[in-house]
Amino acid sequence: MPHDADLADRMKAALRARGADPVLRKMFGGVAFMVNGNMSFGTSNEEMHVRVGPDQYDACLKRPGARLMEFTGRAMKGWVTVDGPADLSEEELGEWAELTLNFVRTLPAK
Repeated sequence: MPHDADLADRMKAALRARGADPVLRKMFGGVAFMVNGNMSFGTSNEEMHVRVGPDQYDACLKRPGARLMEFTGRAMKGWVTVDGPADLSEEELGEWAELTLNFVRTLPAK
């Protein structure tokens, strides 16, 4: 299933509202947003994938709708998948945007 274009637009707006200049890239059957050349979050198959880093990983897994992000059968530490992201309020989506930016901004630009 392709990505949700409306959700992708909302995600991009949430990043921009927090001072980021995201670049959209098509990846893995969906889209991902790059910030300073680093993947921050994306969407595919009615899911949202959020890069939160190792320090926030366990806390983020306890958030509503969040679960392990698995890719090729392996859990990706530092990433979470959020089910039902189209139902997130702008505030909730903004919280995820803030979490990913807090981590991605610590990484060197690519």
